[in-house]
Amino acid sequence: MNLGTLLGIAGAMFLLELPDKTMIATIVMAARSRPLPVALGASAAFVVQMAIAVTAGGLVTLLPTRAREIVVTVLFLGGAAYLLLSKEASAEAAGEVEGARERRAGAPREAATAFGVIFLAEFGDLTQIQALTFTAHTHSPVGVFVASSVALITVAFLGAYGGRALERRVPLTWIRRLGGVVFLGFGVYSLVQVVR
Repeated sequence: MNLGTLLGIAGAMFLLELPDKTMIATIVMAARSRPLPVALGASAAFVVQMAIAVTAGGLVTLLPTRAREIVVTVLFLGGAAYLLLSKEASAEAAGEVEGARERRAGAPREAATAFGVIFLAEFGDLTQIQALTFTAHTHSPVGVFVASSVALITVAFLGAYGGRALERRVPLTWIRRLGGVVFLGFGVYSLVQVVR
């Protein structure tokens, strides 16, 4: 896999995660705890989820070529529809975190809480599905794992340290729409490949 593809995957995953409920959850947890343990716990959860996603994507590569192309196209177009048509996740994320919040606990407990919240919230999430899709499309699980993990770790630290400032400057709706347009482009490209 070339550097351009890796950067494209990392960029797409970064854009997808910014308006997501797990980003909002990280912001909320960091507001109640210290940012570093929250960022580390969230990062660990993202890395584990990306390992699960690329493993599943590797299994998709075992499908016959035509079936794999159809699965990839449907996943890209579904991701675009989700981003372009769904509402913001702020209230949902705040509700998820509410049950997991503790009064200023120690750093290990804060990191464990962040890991648990993000790990559970990320199951079946759009970024996990898209990591699976990228793996099936590129046949490069290690490259997708590294690019996706770096992007999501960046989002975790951004959420823990600067999320509230980002929300004030760039509306999550714009970020979500940009991610939707990117995935619509991937979906249309994949559809053209299927139709050929």
